[in-house]
Amino acid sequence: MGASREAVVAPLDFYRPGHHVKTPRMRSPEYVQFSTAAAITLGLIPGSMHRTACTHCLNLLVTYPEGCRANCGYCGLARHREEARDYADRNFIRVDWPTARYDEIIARVRRGEDRGRFERMCISMITHPDSGRDTPELLRRWVQAVPRIPVSILSNPTTMKRGDLETLHAEGADIFTVALDAATPEIFERTRGGPVGGPHTWKKYWQAIEWAAEIFGTAKFGIHLIAGMGESEEEILRVVQRIRDLGGNNHMFAFFPEAGSMMEDRGPVPRDQWRRVQLARFLIDYAGGRIEDMRFNDAGRLVDFGLERTELEALVASGKPFQTSGCPGKSDEEVSACNRPYGDSSPGDIRSFPFALRAADVSVVRRQLAGESVGTLHEVPGD
Repeated sequence: MGASREAVVAPLDFYRPGHHVKTPRMRSPEYVQFSTAAAITLGLIPGSMHRTACTHCLNLLVTYPEGCRANCGYCGLARHREEARDYADRNFIRVDWPTARYDEIIARVRRGEDRGRFERMCISMITHPDSGRDTPELLRRWVQAVPRIPVSILSNPTTMKRGDLETLHAEGADIFTVALDAATPEIFERTRGGPVGGPHTWKKYWQAIEWAAEIFGTAKFGIHLIAGMGESEEEILRVVQRIRDLGGNNHMFAFFPEAGSMMEDRGPVPRDQWRRVQLARFLIDYAGGRIEDMRFNDAGRLVDFGLERTELEALVASGKPFQTSGCPGKSDEEVSACNRPYGDSSPGDIRSFPFALRAADVSVVRRQLAGESVGTLHEVPGD
């Protein structure tokens, strides 16, 4: 198995963190990084994922040896890590991101080496002077070569003007997203702005969101939000409602301390808090819920979803609110193609399920909603 895999990857000028040397010429648009889940799905590296055979979104990341110039307090790609670890070896959302030639990745997808599993491709930008120039080039080459698979853009608003969004839309981008991440201006500032030496501003990010609503239109734009960075449940859900009122969707992540980040000592979001926020987010995005109908206590904790008990139970039983939230696939707008296997938790304590939940999974989720401290792996028979 190992020898045959090496034979496959050798012609690719392929870099895998900890195994090869990434050179200064490995930069976009000739090269891109991609998630470990995508590498497994493409057969580039051996491995398997707990209870899922693949990822349905090919997550790509523009790459430069100089790295990301931002310094977000929770991110594995943050600039402050330059002295501690070579940029090419840094992890991002809990996993390594190998590097390969973009043309080779396109060729593999066209040959069907993903076995038709990819339903979407996403180009993630970083804060780098060349990112705005190279992203449209990557988009153009993909749309021409693989028109059957739609493309999302995970943007970097700090370096973008309105015309950049118009160009991406004209070149065929299907969905435009903004990683707002923080739910309040105060949390945004202290984790992404001046206090950590970062260039990002709350105002600029919201400007990009409003541009996206106008240019891409209803259900064709969205944001990323990370639950558990110090906000209340009410605060994050008010952002969810604001995005929904603009016509967009909310892609939710559970805060998980990234090793080597400035927030590595902060604990993950409590399970009960996370499950309430997941459920309310789904209710607002897909089930007609409104935050005005929900009730919160003095600490901003959600105490009433504003829905009849039988309807709420049916939503919980479906399991859908607890699956990974992201850009949709081909068949079901409520189920994300971007299932990001274990991007915000381990298989033993699944926060975002990258697969449809079984009855036993739903049972664990119910216990977590009730405040019980239970994980997932040992609770599901047959694993």
